[in-house]
Amino acid sequence: MSEIDDYPRTAPPTSAPPDTGTGVQRLKPNAVGLIGVLFMAVATAAPITAMVGNVPIAVGAGNGAAAPAGYLIATIVLGLFAVGYAAMSRHITATGAFYGYISHGLGRVVGLSAGFLTAMAYMVFEAALVGIFSFFSRDLFVSLFNVHVPWVVFAVTMILVNAVLTYFDVNLAAKVLGVLLITEIIMLTLLAGSVVVTGGGPEGWSLGSLNPVNGLKGLNAVVPNLSGGGTVVAVGSAGVGLFFAFWSWVGFESSAMYGEESKNPKKIIPIAIMSSVLGIGAFYVVVSWLAIVGTGPTKSIALAQNTDTASEIFMIPVREHLGNWAVTLFQILLTTGSYACGMAFHNCAARYIYAIGREDVLPGTAKTVGRSHRVHGSPHVAGFVQSAVALAIVLWFAGTGRDPYGDLYGVIALLGTAAILIVQALAAFSVVSYFHVRKQHPETAHWFRTLVAPGLGGIGMLYVIYLLIKNASFAAGTAKDDIVFASIPWVVGGTAIAGIVVALVLRARSPHRYDRLGRVVLDEER
Repeated sequence: MSEIDDYPRTAPPTSAPPDTGTGVQRLKPNAVGLIGVLFMAVATAAPITAMVGNVPIAVGAGNGAAAPAGYLIATIVLGLFAVGYAAMSRHITATGAFYGYISHGLGRVVGLSAGFLTAMAYMVFEAALVGIFSFFSRDLFVSLFNVHVPWVVFAVTMILVNAVLTYFDVNLAAKVLGVLLITEIIMLTLLAGSVVVTGGGPEGWSLGSLNPVNGLKGLNAVVPNLSGGGTVVAVGSAGVGLFFAFWSWVGFESSAMYGEESKNPKKIIPIAIMSSVLGIGAFYVVVSWLAIVGTGPTKSIALAQNTDTASEIFMIPVREHLGNWAVTLFQILLTTGSYACGMAFHNCAARYIYAIGREDVLPGTAKTVGRSHRVHGSPHVAGFVQSAVALAIVLWFAGTGRDPYGDLYGVIALLGTAAILIVQALAAFSVVSYFHVRKQHPETAHWFRTLVAPGLGGIGMLYVIYLLIKNASFAAGTAKDDIVFASIPWVVGGTAIAGIVVALVLRARSPHRYDRLGRVVLDEER
């Protein structure tokens, strides 16, 4: 157990325990159960936003009608990663999940660098989701009420509501996310079910879309030119399709960071990790496949060639099988789904700021962002800091006339994704090191669960990073020439180096604080 983890395991107090003489506090224990953790983890993946936002790009410029096979490949790779990730979570419970895991597996210096990268990624992810939420909200108000509201109004409103909701008990956030998540899953399930009930689509069941071999092939097809008549040759790269498939999962790993606040974390966190990865994966594969089947593979590729018609891959089967009411509901759920995702990332960011802050890595942070609320047990100061960061990013983008979708969502999401993929690869290799190099918990070490599976998962993550580097300009779209896009390598590299420098300085000047890196209020079974 941790040097400061002396809180009772039974009959926890209704308020967050005060610090125990070390100046370090912890979040409210036993505050959320398995379902709540799953809601928050799956909400970060934003199923409806991932499907409607990413699948058309994979279809139109990636692996074509075999996009579902790309999602199947991603499920396998991330499943391998999750096997090792879950094994480590049985022994280590930390609010800064990646930060704590990597600190134990690869050392404190690499761990703090990963902690800085993860905190930065989650901090900008909220701003990115604020962008796409504002884009959907603006269009929804025009569609339903013919009212034009500046997107920044929706953006600021979302940030303020997030700040209020996450100030309170984590259960409040879990309940809000749960309602929003269930509605979007129901809608996507209705879409998929309608295709099955009506007997498939105009070109049959398109079973080739599920063949993993096809998921590794780039698009090369002649399809109708829906805008000008005739035909057009559609080409794409399998790398683009695979990258956008992996991108759709970003955030699933957040389940581990709720361990400190969950009931029986040694049991439910591993379950939440594996359930979210495999559950999201199966859902993505089935929904993307049936949307393509319902529309028809050829027409899906043709629709995906134009951003104005790309979402019709999903809207056509909804409109034809369920009616116009369902299209309107789908548009509403796109808005609420993106909100849920942004709120989930706000929770993630606040907890990472809090986890690093309470170790007093930077002087004074233990008494500020490292404080938890005495009544609600929430990282309230860190939450307000996160809201301020998101607000600053959003107001800067609005003030410089940038677009909420292509610029704020597209470019900022790329920045966060670049950082989080690097950390995921480090986390995979830290599992191997923890169990097989440092020889911790030999009773758990296993040739497949803690060696082969995370090793292959880490290699897969490195490949995804390569795909990101190779296809970053395409993913950025019209924003590829923007200064924000050009600064991504510098921001990611600078953040990683800053973590390394701070850790080395602490090791030289403050050994006691260095020894606590990644270990404060970290429950490690011996």
